Amino acid sequence: MAAVSQTGPSPARQPRVSTAVGRYRRWHVDSRVEVEEEGWLITYLDVITLILVLMVVLLAFAGPGKGKDGQEAQAQGPSAHASGPVPGAPYPGGSIVPPAVPPTSPEAPAASAPAPTPKTLNGLPLDQLGADVEIVMTDDAVRFRISSEILFESGAASLATGGLPVLDRLIPLLNSDPSLRLVVEGHTDGVPIQTERFPSNWELSTARAAAVARYLIERGVAPQRVQASGFADTRPLGSRDNPVDRVHNRRVELTMERAPSSTAKAR
Repeated sequence: MAAVSQTGPSPARQPRVSTAVGRYRRWHVDSRVEVEEEGWLITYLDVITLILVLMVVLLAFAGPGKGKDGQEAQAQGPSAHASGPVPGAPYPGGSIVPPAVPPTSPEAPAASAPAPTPKTLNGLPLDQLGADVEIVMTDDAVRFRISSEILFESGAASLATGGLPVLDRLIPLLNSDPSLRLVVEGHTDGVPIQTERFPSNWELSTARAAAVARYLIERGVAPQRVQASGFADTRPLGSRDNPVDRVHNRRVELTMERAPSSTAKAR
């Protein structure tokens, strides 16, 4: 007897999926780009930051404002600075040198700061005379020192050509106040001289002072103001034995000072 198969109906056959499609579904991820709706805020903030930086730079270049003092000085105009010293009029205390204005500093009191040397005399600059002229200023006089090496040859009393421009720069200052007396002094070193024209340093120093005084008079300095004197080596600035100091001792000094009569009247 034949055996009857007990197996039930065969299951429905599933459709096969392509291997390539399966792999694609397994590994493929859909890339969805999300649109940023507020991305413009970053650009806006960058622009605002650049504007602020530009304003800070402009303020730094502009510097501080003039303030009230600057507005008052500007309102006064150039007439506030046009007034200058009157030639012949003494400064307070009978001095011929303009008073030095002490610097006003909040850190240190004005009394402790040394008074700076004035840069002008009767409105004329002193810092344009050059390094050949040494300026010594006191309350009663202004002294100009010039080395004899610039004005004269060794052992001579005739003005050298190279020293004339130095004297020419001094003439406007010497004529700035006609009421002041001009004293021209000749000085030598301690090395003795004995020639037919100059038996000693006294004659040499006097002749050099007279040569400078004569040149200034020829250039417009009033002769009644000028006085020439020679002091040989009696007023040295340094040692008579040191060669370097002897160079400084050989000099011509021009001193602007008040005449004794003018000083007596001022007192």
